[in-house]
Amino acid sequence: MQKFTVNPIDVMRKYKVVAVVGASKNPEKEAFTVPAYLHQLGYTIIPVNPTTDTVNGLKSYPSLADIPVELARRVEVVEVFRPSEEFPEVARQVAKMKEKTGRPFVFWGQLGLENEEAKKTLAEAKIEFVMDRCMRVEHLAMGRSARGRSE
Repeated sequence: MQKFTVNPIDVMRKYKVVAVVGASKNPEKEAFTVPAYLHQLGYTIIPVNPTTDTVNGLKSYPSLADIPVELARRVEVVEVFRPSEEFPEVARQVAKMKEKTGRPFVFWGQLGLENEEAKKTLAEAKIEFVMDRCMRVEHLAMGRSARGRSE
């Protein structure tokens, strides 16, 4: 199956509210630096981590189901920093979230992470996905392509 059902750069341009499953409080991990980068650019970041109350100064929630409904209704992308073997369970949680709130629109699996079972679950729930891509890398590529067109 393909790595994405929606263009990653289109996702970066269109959606600005990101729940980050596996967000880390360790500033040396990508699960900290990528969401921090996006936050600095104006994206709304909602950390999801059962082991901490805050990540980078932002309130963290133990699971997607624990995000208050009014906030969950704003989530457009769920970015996942968990091992690939955990993707099917996260995909099921994302499908339940969409059933309850009408969102998210996109499941995003971090660079190096991908799972076929999760893709099937997401397809059944009519949730677009991007796998094996980094939102920071895609954002930087988006900037390079925009500069290339204007030069």
